[in-house]
Amino acid sequence: MNAAELRARILDLAEQYYAANWPGQPFLPGQTPVPVSGKVFDGADLRSLVDASLDFWLTTGRFAAQFERDFAAFMGSRCCSLVNSGSSANLLALTALTDPSLKDRALRPGDEVITCAAGFPTTVNPILQNQLVPVFLDVHIPTYNLDADQLEQAVGPRTRAIMAAHTLGNPFDLATVMEVARRHRLWVVEDCCDAVGALYQGRPVGTFGDLATVSFYPAHHITMGEGGAVLTSDPHLKQLVESFRDWGRDCWCDPGRDNTCGKRFDWQLGELPQGYDHKYTYSRLGYNLKLTDMQAAVGLSQLQKLPGFIERRRANYARLRRALEGLQDDLILPEATAGAEPSWFGLPLTLREGARRSRPEVIRALEADRIGTRLLFGGNLLRQPAYRDVPRRVAGALDQADRVMARTFWIGVHPGLTGPILDFMAQALGRALA
Repeated sequence: MNAAELRARILDLAEQYYAANWPGQPFLPGQTPVPVSGKVFDGADLRSLVDASLDFWLTTGRFAAQFERDFAAFMGSRCCSLVNSGSSANLLALTALTDPSLKDRALRPGDEVITCAAGFPTTVNPILQNQLVPVFLDVHIPTYNLDADQLEQAVGPRTRAIMAAHTLGNPFDLATVMEVARRHRLWVVEDCCDAVGALYQGRPVGTFGDLATVSFYPAHHITMGEGGAVLTSDPHLKQLVESFRDWGRDCWCDPGRDNTCGKRFDWQLGELPQGYDHKYTYSRLGYNLKLTDMQAAVGLSQLQKLPGFIERRRANYARLRRALEGLQDDLILPEATAGAEPSWFGLPLTLREGARRSRPEVIRALEADRIGTRLLFGGNLLRQPAYRDVPRRVAGALDQADRVMARTFWIGVHPGLTGPILDFMAQALGRALA
């Protein structure tokens, strides 16, 4: 066989291998693990991964370029820049806003960025890593997003941006956030890592702010194993993100391509010699945060399933929440933000002050039934060791963030969960609270 025939044979065998190696297993209540999240993949995903590996193009390549185009279109954004994780996406999105080319709007050390006190660490860390000051706002229960009613009062003389996540797939109050941002001329970065496919007033999250971020970790809506993306409809912001991603270089050529601008050896920039190779001209203090084409190939295959994954998450959430209605004496059930259609990542629950059981008792009982649970990220981050002495401003009391830290947990609604599994989860939670 020639190379093309061998390739076709290998790809067919990859799909056969998937079927043989990952056969379906029956659900055995109390014995089969019920994870809060996890990848859902099939033979087509494995085929795509092997296809990319046979190219032996181990950095970003043709699959990544196709994914960027297709995912941007899905999310309703003009530009998508792939990176190696959602955390890197957050770092790059905020770092891009510090670039001097943004002139009077560039973020400078000491400027403030409003965020949620009960957020994920890597939504907050880029603020500190760029020598900016986080302004911590309380969380709202039962939406679990930043309390937008307190946002106006949180704006100070040096506040320049808002960076917050759509918690567990539930959009935050974008109408209020964007109105405050417009009046005070603030940048907005939407962390959509848990919220791919969520809508607010019929419009996709990630299209409201100046930049948005996504994660493709196995727990998320689609997976590349590791991976993430920055979305924007501003070509200049895209250029900044990709420069910081690609070592800080001034050149915008794709890997393996040279002289896209047509004058690679004709530039005169800064104090460099006339004609200094543009490919080795650096205008920013950057990183190397690209991903591999093999990861992108998996993502491209997963993208075909994404609409079904989102609908399954919504259906699973609805079924599980209905099943928990009778437990409201002990539990505060989650609510979607007004005007939002969430793309649920999980189902958060908060034990009422008069609940019959404590959170450790409930979690231990669920874990005994092999049902996985997670706390809501770091709770009140200011009580975490890493944030004890960081520069910050606190806008009002953080009572609800403390409540989340003490009494909130979440359970899964991912597409790998079937109806019988969800029913078992609800029954187990009822037993745990009895």
